[in-house]
Amino acid sequence: MKLLEYQAKEVLASLGIPIPPGRVAHTPDEAAAACSELGPVAVKAQVPVGGRGKAGGIKLAKSPGEARQAAAQIIGMDIKGFKVPLVYCEAALEIEREVYLGFTVDRDARANILMLSAKGGMDIEQVAEEAPESIARLYPNPWRGPLDFELTRLVFEAGLGELARPLTSLIKKLYRAIPELDAVTAEINPLVVTKKGEVIAGDAKLETDENASWRHRDLEARYGALLEGDRYEVEAKKRALTYVSLDGEIGIIGNGAGLCMGTLDLVQRAGGRAANFCDIGGGAKAEVVENALAVILMNPRVRGVLMNVFGGITRGDEVAKGLVAARDNLKMKLPLVVRMSGTREEEGRQILKQNGIEPGASAWEAAQKIVELTRVSA
Repeated sequence: MKLLEYQAKEVLASLGIPIPPGRVAHTPDEAAAACSELGPVAVKAQVPVGGRGKAGGIKLAKSPGEARQAAAQIIGMDIKGFKVPLVYCEAALEIEREVYLGFTVDRDARANILMLSAKGGMDIEQVAEEAPESIARLYPNPWRGPLDFELTRLVFEAGLGELARPLTSLIKKLYRAIPELDAVTAEINPLVVTKKGEVIAGDAKLETDENASWRHRDLEARYGALLEGDRYEVEAKKRALTYVSLDGEIGIIGNGAGLCMGTLDLVQRAGGRAANFCDIGGGAKAEVVENALAVILMNPRVRGVLMNVFGGITRGDEVAKGLVAARDNLKMKLPLVVRMSGTREEEGRQILKQNGIEPGASAWEAAQKIVELTRVSA
C-alpha cells in the first residue's frame, strides 16, 4: 500500500520522527482556515507519485487568501494520471539545508538498503546519475538491524558528520518501519535541517508490502478508502484479481505468476508490448475469467488479448466457458488468442472451437499470433 504524504507523515510521527504541523484540506476554504491557524504554509497536492512540485502541485502561501487560491488551483488537477482529491497545508519551515534519507529493497543484492545523501531535495535517481559518490549506502543485517557504529559511519560517509547524533537517532526510528510495518520503501526527501538546528521530515513516502497487508488491517481501515491509484488496478482489486498495469497494448491473462511472467517475455520477444500482468490463480472459475477480461478491456490502449493457461487445478473447460461468456457479454471485437494445456484441455479446446475461438498450438505461437493480429488492427 502506497500512502499519501500526509498519511506517511502520520505514520512516521508515530515512530517518533518529527514532522511539521499540518492540516488536510478538501476545499479552498479549508486551506484558508489551515493557513489562518498555522501561518505561512506549503499547499501540497496529495497523490501517490513524485514530481508534484515540477507539475505545479506544491505552492507556498503566506496568507489565507493565497492558500485559498493555491488550493483552488491544485485540487482537481491531473498529476501523472492522478486527479488531486485534496491538499495538505503544512507549516512552512525555515530551511538551513536539505538532506536525503531513505531505504528500499535492493533486488540485485536481495537485501534492504539504507541511503543517505547531503544532496537532499533532488530525485535520488538524479543524484545517483550525476553524483553517485554523494550517496552513502548501508545494507543492515536483517536480523539485528543497523548498529550505532554502522549508522555513524554512514553519516560520516555522506559528509554529514556534524549531524551524526540527530541523524543516527532518526535513522533508527525510520528503520523501525521495516519490521513493524513491513515497509518496502520509506523516504524522507527533503529531510530538513532548520535554522534552529531541528531535523524534520519535510516530505515523506511510505510503501508497505501488499503481501503483508493482513498484518496491518489498521492501516487499510484508516487509509485504504482514501487512496487512489491506477484505475484498472483499483478495479481489479475490487474483483480480487492480481493485476499490474503496464504500458503496452496487448492484454495478458495467465494462471500463476510464473506463467504470466513467461507470457510477458514471449510477447516482448515476438515484438509486442504487454498492457498488463493479470494472474487469475489456480482453480479459477468462469466468473474469474470473465472478470479478468472485463478489467483488461476497460483499457482503451488494449488492441488484443492473449490468454495462456496451464490446467493443473484450473480446468480448461471452465476457462473456456468463462472466455466465451465474457466475449459475448462484453461484445468483444478485439483479437483473442488462447493457449491452453493440462486438465480438461481437450474439452476446453472443443468449447473454444465451437464458439469461433481458435486455440494456439503453443505459447510461443500464440504470442506471435497475437502480436501479428494487433499489428493488423492498429
